[in-house]
Amino acid sequence: MERSPLGLKLPEGMRDLLPNELAALEKLETKALNVCKNWSYQKVLTSGLEYRACLEPDADAEDNLYKFFDQNGHVLVLRPEFTTPIARLVTTRLKNEQFPLRFCYSGDVYRNNAGRYREFRQVGVESIGSGSDLADAEVIALAVEIMRELDIKNFQISLGHNGIFSGLAKEMKFDAKLQKELENGIARKDMVKLESIISQNDLPEAAKELLLALPHLTGQEEVLDKLQNWNNILAIRRAVESLRTIYLYLREFGVKDYITLDLGILRGFSYYTGVIFEGYLPGIGMPVIEGGRYDGLYADFGMNLPATGFAVNLGVMLEQLEEFELETADVLVYGQSPGKVIKRCRELRKAGKKVEMAIDFMTDTDAKNLASSRGIPQVEKIENTRDPR
Repeated sequence: MERSPLGLKLPEGMRDLLPNELAALEKLETKALNVCKNWSYQKVLTSGLEYRACLEPDADAEDNLYKFFDQNGHVLVLRPEFTTPIARLVTTRLKNEQFPLRFCYSGDVYRNNAGRYREFRQVGVESIGSGSDLADAEVIALAVEIMRELDIKNFQISLGHNGIFSGLAKEMKFDAKLQKELENGIARKDMVKLESIISQNDLPEAAKELLLALPHLTGQEEVLDKLQNWNNILAIRRAVESLRTIYLYLREFGVKDYITLDLGILRGFSYYTGVIFEGYLPGIGMPVIEGGRYDGLYADFGMNLPATGFAVNLGVMLEQLEEFELETADVLVYGQSPGKVIKRCRELRKAGKKVEMAIDFMTDTDAKNLASSRGIPQVEKIENTRDPR
């Protein structure tokens, strides 16, 4: 039966990869994972399906999940990210391990939102069990090293801290609605919206000044000096001290030139509690790296563990490649004696060669043309001798 027109299309936000595109993606993936493993991060893999309950409360706050029911009526979702599933994995199977644990991962995630791609490959890390600034600095430096290894040019890591805004919000007793509106305005650097929200609420002048300043507080370490008048708020003071320490460690890691402080960063997932960071490329309107500290997430699963990590969007990286190289066969084998052709192909493969076997009848000219079109450097003809088969 002929397929309907819809059957010839992909769902919105999905994409197919041709052999050369997939080879390029897997090359990026392998390079990134090798860097992680060199830093003693061990690879894990979580299920592509989770119960919706695993992703809550983010599932309620940002309902961008692909959902369906299992046979028992439970809501299942396609994995939208790895951080929460890894928290489930650690708290159910690795309770008695010696912490900190360092894990890396790679796989596809699915987000039912308005983004260009709703399925994309991620590589990332989770550092679990240490609340130190050094742990944060390590994962940020590791993110830089991955970008270096992938030979990505002109990238920049923007570094902030969730405690600055959340500390102010708690001190000023913002209600949930106001806090969310201010978060969106600051994160989007939408000054018109931010000014409108502030003008409609009775806030102290100093708080108004800080809220309007946050989107513009970017630069190097001296940016932190502009928060010295807020040292009386413990959360803000601790956030500033943490950023100073991490910035110092990043200098020791040799990656400071890739780091810009941006005190207006506010990450999308609700579980971030401390340092937050994003990686950007020129001309790309979305972060290619997203990460930060999430010290409250594991408590939701019954273990009070601090953690920090990040994810790299390899789908976006793939688009930055100017050309794709496809790994071709080393030799094309052809002839009119199928048994002998098969035998020769087996011999060559056993010797470590990548072999393409001609299946149909092929003239010498056909063989040379095929090899040339596919970039196969060697052609081997099996002469037509007696073959009982």
